Amino acid sequence: MSRPVDRRSFLMQGAALTGAAAFASPLAAIEPITRNGKSKFKFSLAAYSYRKLLTDSSSGVTLSTFVQDCAAMGLEGTELTSYYFPAAPEPKMLHDLRKECFYLGLDVSGTAIRNDFGVQDEAKLRAEIDHVKKWVDYADMLSAPVIRIFTGHVAKGDSPEASHRRMVKAMEECCDYAGQHGVILALENHGGPTATAEGLLAFVSDINSPWFAVNLDSGNFHTEDPYGDLAKVAPYAANVQIKIVMSGPGKKGKEPADYKRLAAILKDVDYRGYIVLEYEEAGEPRAACREHMDQLRQAFA
Repeated sequence: MSRPVDRRSFLMQGAALTGAAAFASPLAAIEPITRNGKSKFKFSLAAYSYRKLLTDSSSGVTLSTFVQDCAAMGLEGTELTSYYFPAAPEPKMLHDLRKECFYLGLDVSGTAIRNDFGVQDEAKLRAEIDHVKKWVDYADMLSAPVIRIFTGHVAKGDSPEASHRRMVKAMEECCDYAGQHGVILALENHGGPTATAEGLLAFVSDINSPWFAVNLDSGNFHTEDPYGDLAKVAPYAANVQIKIVMSGPGKKGKEPADYKRLAAILKDVDYRGYIVLEYEEAGEPRAACREHMDQLRQAFA
């Protein structure tokens, strides 16, 4: 089984090739996640997969319904995306949902939030940081061990270098807070500065916190070699979200994801943790999620 290359030399070589060397620190901040030498996969479903149902009051589908569906699919976990909670959920709601998951034999595998650390206005940036910290509190109440976060985008008129420094500083502050609650903040490859493996790895290089990791999204590298790029960041993944399609530059050439190839990438780095299906296509989500979850189980066996 292959091992990750030396992280410091790899990151610096990659940064130099892409012009990201201006961001990368001479010393790497975190190392690849240490596993026990053998991969293990558990399966979860992102509530974002049910977004049409959860935002349609006439559907009758609630987060509780979603959790029950996850249990009916025989999953080990459920990802409770923040978008489908009230703006300020009461602790009782979070505790009741956590209890329901426990009684159904489900972990709350994680949650996911929107944030933008690229904003230049200090008050707006502080609001973004406070939003992440608020969801650390909520994740703690849900017993969710990881939160998917974003960098945000480089603001108009800002320089990539200044934006990168601002994003790193904000994420380190949030990671410090998250660590006090035992919650990992996992940065997703989600466009903007993280649209490429090298861009994401520049943040991996610079953010110095044991509570920081990567949220690997299989569908978000729209590059000439998305599978190769996923392999570059896989050693740092604390959570994995799987899309059913992948596409090349400009999001063109959409084709079905090769689940077995994705499984091989994760097995190669001894990934142990959740495989979270995030269904974004146009099919009826309840039927489609069940179908693709069955396919994922077979491919990752």
